[in-house]
Amino acid sequence: MSRRALTLLVAGFLVLTLGVVGAFLRVPYVVLSPGPTENTIGEVDKKPVITINGRQTYPTSGELNLVTVAYQGGPTNRIDLLTALRGWLDPTVAVVPEETIFPPARSAKEVEEENTVEMTNSQDYATAAALTELKIPFGTVVGVMSTEKGKPADGKLQKGDEINAVDGKPVTDVEVVSEAVKAHKPGDPVVFTITRGTQKQDVTVNTVAGTGNKTVVGVVMQARYKFPFDVDINVGDVGGPSAGLMFSLGILDKLTPGPLTGGKDIAGTGTITPSGEVGAIGGIAQKMVGARKAGATIFLTPAENCAEALKAVPEGLRLVKAESLHSAVQALDALRTGKGAVPSCAAS
Repeated sequence: MSRRALTLLVAGFLVLTLGVVGAFLRVPYVVLSPGPTENTIGEVDKKPVITINGRQTYPTSGELNLVTVAYQGGPTNRIDLLTALRGWLDPTVAVVPEETIFPPARSAKEVEEENTVEMTNSQDYATAAALTELKIPFGTVVGVMSTEKGKPADGKLQKGDEINAVDGKPVTDVEVVSEAVKAHKPGDPVVFTITRGTQKQDVTVNTVAGTGNKTVVGVVMQARYKFPFDVDINVGDVGGPSAGLMFSLGILDKLTPGPLTGGKDIAGTGTITPSGEVGAIGGIAQKMVGARKAGATIFLTPAENCAEALKAVPEGLRLVKAESLHSAVQALDALRTGKGAVPSCAAS
């Protein structure tokens, strides 16, 4: 056998061996790729994504698409080396260390449950932001999510309780409740006025010293909203908080006459606060690719993501900077009417 033939044979054997090893060797990485889009003023499984009852709504047109990131891998279903290598060679996907998506202290199930909670919160925040933008008043209550086992609140406060007052002082904010408890010395009693079901009652809970010697009772709380009409959001198994901006815009579009989009195919992303501030998200490159593949020509981009987005924007996709729900609405108005400035990531 000639030296050349022997070299080719050895090289072929090594390639085959690496291929076999790569197909079976599991690696602690996660592949992030463009996920599906959903039109927030459209339907999912023949059901409206946003349904509003108890308030007049108006016809819409065009698309206000939320965008997602799909992932492969995780602690219970690790990818093989070849999948990771293909991902590293594909500019439309990202390969990241497993712990960036699944922190070691939490299981995959816990991460998924957290994403579900964040999605629920983003829907509430989106409704609150839309109503704030429209100057429609609504109420806020502090709800009990859970209590810490072994702490004084365990067995006295229950999931679903509404905290109306602390020591006789009305509260509508989680921080106000926390500060009222911290104002006590460990061992002092705190009187919570709560609504449980339809019954209002006072519950006395003793305090203890927590982390950093702060006074606590061991209750996990969450702000909940009492809206003047029902807003239901249906997005299937999509999780996480990054669809907040697009939910808010979808709600606004349904509650106001005339199409917000001007008939255009618009996509976007960004977390939302109840006051309407837009926050940064992860996976911006994959989300832009997914948006463009779905036909979007305009992409509402959180201001904090602009620099990253500019490095990977697909051809044909215009980046519009969104700092708040109000600025996003103004940008859409300018795009629709041709009047006024449209904030651009390029100007960041």
